[in-house]
Amino acid sequence: MGLMQWSDSLELGLAPMDQTHREFIECYNAMASAPSEQLLERMDAFIAHTIEHFEQENQWMAIVGFPGCHKAEHDRVLAVMHEVRKRVVDGDLFLGKRLIEELPAWFENHAGSMDAALVQYLQAVGFDPVTGQFSKAAQGAPAPTPCG
Repeated sequence: MGLMQWSDSLELGLAPMDQTHREFIECYNAMASAPSEQLLERMDAFIAHTIEHFEQENQWMAIVGFPGCHKAEHDRVLAVMHEVRKRVVDGDLFLGKRLIEELPAWFENHAGSMDAALVQYLQAVGFDPVTGQFSKAAQGAPAPTPCG
């Protein structure tokens, strides 16, 4: 399996998100490089990290009233991961490997579109995710692109 590499194209300019995305790639790579007998253990670690990752972004979106389907995509991806995990437990390693093959393209697209839009929105409304505070009055924030 190919491993994911951090690149400048994934850098969104929001330190907490960029750090979480680096960790996501590290956890992904640990799962992708796992021998079959360790796949479930590493998948569990990856899913646990992804839950925390998505909860962090979901919390920011709730605080600032971020509209759109970003959270719904998080929910769908986690549902797929949990379903694939069940199948791996039942011995379907092929489906586990298939998930591993599909995640890099999904992540690059998600980070470059939905996460980038969230970063832009957070900056526009003056929300500091480190402090959880607004640094300026929320005004003129661009509306994110709705899901089709």
